[in-house]
Amino acid sequence: MSKLPDEFTALVVSQTPGNQTPEKTTASTIQHVLPSDLPAGDVTIRVAYSSLNYKDALAIGGHPGVVRRFPHVPGIDAAGTVVASDSPSYTAGQKVLVTGFDLGAGSWGGYSEYIRVPANWVVPLPAGLTAREAMIFGTAGFTAAQSLSAIEAHGVGPEDGELLVTGATGGVGSLAVAMAARAGYQVVAATGKSDAHAWLEQLGAARIVDRHECTDESGRPLLGAKWAGAIDTVGGAMLTTALRSTALHGCVTCCGMVAGDEINVSIFPFILRGVALVGIDSAWFASARRGALWQRMAGPWRPADLEALVCSTTSLEGLDDYVHQIRAGKIRGRVVVEIAGE
Repeated sequence: MSKLPDEFTALVVSQTPGNQTPEKTTASTIQHVLPSDLPAGDVTIRVAYSSLNYKDALAIGGHPGVVRRFPHVPGIDAAGTVVASDSPSYTAGQKVLVTGFDLGAGSWGGYSEYIRVPANWVVPLPAGLTAREAMIFGTAGFTAAQSLSAIEAHGVGPEDGELLVTGATGGVGSLAVAMAARAGYQVVAATGKSDAHAWLEQLGAARIVDRHECTDESGRPLLGAKWAGAIDTVGGAMLTTALRSTALHGCVTCCGMVAGDEINVSIFPFILRGVALVGIDSAWFASARRGALWQRMAGPWRPADLEALVCSTTSLEGLDDYVHQIRAGKIRGRVVVEIAGE
């Protein structure tokens, strides 16, 4: 068992009452913390890398839908090395990763040199994947992989036609494009960013459409059947349109809501075409199934050029600028956060 340092650094989000108003002020600062500050858990991990997700940006801003108590350490992803374990499943020196569950939401997260978590949150790092590469995937890649797995499990294969991916330049969308292309699908990437077309083609998109072409507000219950399936990462009208334009016995997955958290759709796509709508919840995906999915991500679904998905690698000190960018929808691909390094 390795001894933890007397203190280490973490990004801590705090709330204080306003001077003259009842509104509270939220601030994030890099602080020195103590090993005794870590929560109870089975496995203590020295974090090499984390990543930036939209949920992390919300947590840094103190969003009440994400953060339940203060002070709080965000970061819903972490990859690194076990330094201490009370679980027979993990030993000191083992390379591991953690995504989802309560990490960085209700519990101490990955924006810290050390984390302590329950054993069932931990996944062994797949062979051939470094901690940094695991965080290029992170929650975004795991969500995309769940979506692709759901499409596949529903019986929609590459031979059935085109697969639409909405929000294709985002973290989930870009990884969905890259992994689905590796799996042999003819991927149609929907985006509003004209300067990203060459990049999406590099990731494996067979063709690119403007996002406005994937939004129909005519009110018609069914549209022409275009897609064998769709991986929707944005919600709202684009999800509604995808459902109405998916072919017979197709499958549409849903994992995001940046374009809206409601859909207005009739039952006709479901009862006349047998279209399936599958919700993707990456946070609470079953522990027993995580390892196998990560093996596919690191193996047959691994993007041909994983580094092409990286927008930037930053430290905790440089994270704030990227938080503002991801909130504004200006991040293309993934931001990797170096914590202690490998």
